This record gives sequence, structure tokens and C-alpha cells, in this order.
Amino acid sequence: MLISLGQIAEARKNWDAAIEWYKQVTPGDFFVNSQLKIAGVLTKKLGIESGRKYLQEVESDSTEQRTQLILAEAQLLRDARAFREAHALLSSSLAKYPDSVELIYDRAMVAEKLDRLDELERDLKRVIELKPDHAHAYNALGYTLADRTKRYSEAYELIQKAIALAPGDAFILDSLGWVQFRLGKTGESLQTLRRAYTMRPDPEIAAHLGEVMWASGSRDEATKLWRAALLEHPGNDSLITVLNRYKP
Repeated sequence: MLISLGQIAEARKNWDAAIEWYKQVTPGDFFVNSQLKIAGVLTKKLGIESGRKYLQEVESDSTEQRTQLILAEAQLLRDARAFREAHALLSSSLAKYPDSVELIYDRAMVAEKLDRLDELERDLKRVIELKPDHAHAYNALGYTLADRTKRYSEAYELIQKAIALAPGDAFILDSLGWVQFRLGKTGESLQTLRRAYTMRPDPEIAAHLGEVMWASGSRDEATKLWRAALLEHPGNDSLITVLNRYKP
């Protein structure tokens, strides 16, 4: 309830009121989220360094909570597209917490933005070593191999492992649909991506589904999907990329 009230104040750009609502959230399940919200408001009001400083000064009572605050700071940097700074933060934090699955996974995601695919692969394999049931590590590695390399068979095997661990995850189904497309299985890909988009109408899934529709000859349907998704998610990078590529 307090976070909802803070969000209402934030939507109205009443920064001080939003911060006061978020500050009333007591330590517990929503504490770190409320601290990230405060940092986000401070970033909007005073700049990103203010938001980062706030998170760095929040007192934590456990390694887990400190790790979550580091991830929140990294998210601030990622939202600002300051990927090098996020990578530096996560790397320095991993020097203190070298076996933190969350920090290693997050650094892998930032490494992808910096085109450091060797590092991404190394970090995700380390995550899998530490936590063999980490479905999203299998998925992220499989999707990256399908999207950024020609190691399609390896990607397919990794994504199948992810599905076995989390069969109802729409984003993993999206990855499956994408690797099926890369393997030339357009019909199967279309079916998989339609299912994923029905489960979760996310702009990233819409971008993939539209691309497979286009490749299968349904160009009007692809264009309609992309434009509708862009109205819901203006500025989404994936949608803008496919629209610029195909120019429907």
C-alpha cells in the first residue's frame, strides 16, 4: 500500500511526497524495492549520482540485503544505459562476494550490452555451476548463442534445459521460438512464439513473433503487431530495431 501511494505521488512528479511514502516501508520483503524507488526518485530529481549515493549509504543487516542493494544500484546504471559503469560496479562487488549467483548473472547481462560475449558465456556457465537449476542462466546463454552466434544446436539444447526447469515461462518459450526460427523450423517457431505472446504480450516477444510472421509471408499481420506493441511500449529498442530493419 505504501509503495502504491509512493508511485501515485511519483506519477504526479511530487518527488518529496513519493520519497516520504517509500521511506515508511519497514524492513521486510519490500524494503529493498522501496530503497530502489527512493533512489529512482532522487535520480529523477537530482541526477544519478544522488541515487547511487543513497543506495550506497543504506544500512544492510546481511550479505543478501547488501547484494540486493548493489543490484539495485546496477539497475539504476543500466536504466541510464551506463553499462560500463554497471559492469565496473558488479565486478568490484564480485571481488567481495565472488560466489554471488545474482551478481554474476547480472554482470553477464551487462556484458551482453557491451558485446563481451566470451565473458557472458563464462559468467553464465559459472552461474550454472553454482546453481544447476537456474533456468534463466540456461535460457540467457541459449538465447545469446542463438541470436548472436551460429551455435544453434548448442543453443537449442540449453533452452530445452531451461524449459525443463521452468516450463511455464513465456520468455523461455520466446527463446525456444527464436532458436527454432534460426534452425529453419519456421512453422514450429511461429506456433511457439504465438503461445509465448498469448501468455505474456511483451514487446520483446512481439518483435520476434513479428519477424517470424514477416519471414513466413504474413507481412501485414507482422506490421500490425509491431505497431500495436509500439503504441503500448513506445521507445522499446527491440521494436524500433525491427521496424527500422523491415521498414513496413
